[in-house]
Amino acid sequence: MTAKHQSTDWSALIYEIQTDEKTSEIVVSGRARWALEELIASGSKGCTPIDNPAPRWSGYVHNLRQMDVFIETIHEKHQGPFAGTRARYVLRCRATPKRSGEVAA
Repeated sequence: MTAKHQSTDWSALIYEIQTDEKTSEIVVSGRARWALEELIASGSKGCTPIDNPAPRWSGYVHNLRQMDVFIETIHEKHQGPFAGTRARYVLRCRATPKRSGEVAA
């Protein structure tokens, strides 16, 4: 967990997801909620598993995409002893939590 998130309560929360085409509501909890909040906080910079460590970023992104959350994957080259590419995930829709304290049943 990054320093910007002090809470360890990742219970279910309702988010409104807005794209140019539609608005929907999803219920997100656990690591998927953590990943969504990391994506929201990172803005247009996006997240990488290096900057925002978590064991299964690709899995969290996959699960969020299944809920119609629009996340772009940018493949970046990196140097070092294990040079190659890494994924940067960028939220490309608006995700807003419902009223503070409103949780899913």
